[in-house]
Amino acid sequence: MNSQTNPATRRRRTVRLTAGIALATATGVFGLTACDDSDHKSQATGGRTDTASSAGASAEAGARQGPSGAGNKSAKLAKLLWMGDSIGAVEAPALEAAMKADGVEFASMAAAGGGGVIGEPAEPTWEQLPKELGSFKPNVVVYQITTYDWGNPQEQQAGYERLVKTVTDAGAELVIVSAPPFKIDDFYQPHEAEIKSAPKSARDVADKHPDKVRFLDAAALWGTDSTAAKAQRSNDGIHSCQQGAAAFAHWLGKELGKQYSFTPAAVDRWATGSWTGDKVYARLGCK
Repeated sequence: MNSQTNPATRRRRTVRLTAGIALATATGVFGLTACDDSDHKSQATGGRTDTASSAGASAEAGARQGPSGAGNKSAKLAKLLWMGDSIGAVEAPALEAAMKADGVEFASMAAAGGGGVIGEPAEPTWEQLPKELGSFKPNVVVYQITTYDWGNPQEQQAGYERLVKTVTDAGAELVIVSAPPFKIDDFYQPHEAEIKSAPKSARDVADKHPDKVRFLDAAALWGTDSTAAKAQRSNDGIHSCQQGAAAFAHWLGKELGKQYSFTPAAVDRWATGSWTGDKVYARLGCK
């Protein structure tokens, strides 16, 4: 179930990121080069990548976010399993590079056209997740709310509760992060209300399990307007290019560092690596 289509084959271009990356003081957004023009949506490659290797969060969820939540500061973040849809798959290469620089093993099961935990579109997730938990054995799972987390609030909460139980029964902690703001096109428009309610549903579940789950409001990074410069969407209005992926990896690393008592590696140790040439960005027309 995916509205995204691959654009015509484009020549892969590697983004040139300078070592002196500047952060905007209010948002933590990278001052990086702009994305290339593209009138198409990208179908990012899903599935797991192993190495040792929404419209955004609602204003209400942002106002409610506090310091409470999962994150045992006496524990070490050793292995991180990343979950999400194609937005998450586009962010995964940067996350992998940043986590590797922090000495954290990383695996991604973010999947184009799915990756969620609610309703029929979630069936592949529930089939794959136990396998990933059993084989990779992460101690932290980070789930980015997907563009397919459809359903009424009760259905959404049931899906997130199932995620909490599945992850914690495997001995891991769960972090749920809101999706960046994205363009509500013709495909997403019938589900706009559900997309908007998902962050609150997730936060409500996190509030019930403060010792097991932490909710992070990514609006602190992206804002809530997908057309604003700080949202750093590519020209399809949904995904990010390398610059946005790097900004997210840096922000998430800082948030995890607060919870697990580590200082993330400096961005110049990982932000200009080979990950910037990943094929997911070529499909978006990024450069």
